[in-house]
Amino acid sequence: MSIELGKPADYGQYIIERRYRLALLLAGDALKSDGFYLDVGCGNGAQTVLFAAHFKKWVGVDVEVERLEEFRHELMRQHYPAADADFDIVLYDGDNIPAGNDEVDVLTCIEVIEHTKDDRATIKELYRVLRKGGTAIITVPNKWWIFETHGAHLPLLPWNRVPFFSWLPRFIHERYAKARIYRKHQIVRMLKETGFTIRHALYVTAPMDMIKQPFLQRIARGWIFKKHSTNIPMLSTSVMVIATKA
Repeated sequence: MSIELGKPADYGQYIIERRYRLALLLAGDALKSDGFYLDVGCGNGAQTVLFAAHFKKWVGVDVEVERLEEFRHELMRQHYPAADADFDIVLYDGDNIPAGNDEVDVLTCIEVIEHTKDDRATIKELYRVLRKGGTAIITVPNKWWIFETHGAHLPLLPWNRVPFFSWLPRFIHERYAKARIYRKHQIVRMLKETGFTIRHALYVTAPMDMIKQPFLQRIARGWIFKKHSTNIPMLSTSVMVIATKA
């Protein structure tokens, strides 16, 4: 499988707000903390700044220099509340998270695990740095969404988001896809096997950011894709898991 780096959501996209609201609802007590917050795979920081505003100390790490530079620029240009904290934005190797054992109170890892060389090793690193009783907020792409969210290298097909491609058997998907995808029970099992205690696991409703016509976007968000989470897997782009370290 040829895994590629992902493209983070842009500032202002609805998916960022949707994830954040779900996290507030499900893990709000953990976010009301003076502890240490870590975002693994922070990218351009568009998601990070919302969570970081709750903390007096935070760190964002990523493997792409260009994304981190964009993050620094936006943080200072917009002067987000997160910039008032003790913070750092760090380049790392994608394997070893630059944090000590049992050091982090809350971490996020948003649409990252599917791009790593070894997803199980990454989960073990998340577990290592989280303190006992700490909270991890993790999302991964959902296999049952209609479109392949990360695209694929498909022969003779220049458009790489072919409907239902992600529904194909795993061995076919992994041959052509640019990133892994997960069933909800699959990511939950992997986290449990590492030692995490699962608090919540749910499908995040598709945000409809890809619809460019405002009228159609309002209709989609106002009706079929209104709630932030869904019980219908094919209406969801990703799986969110809230877990703690016992």
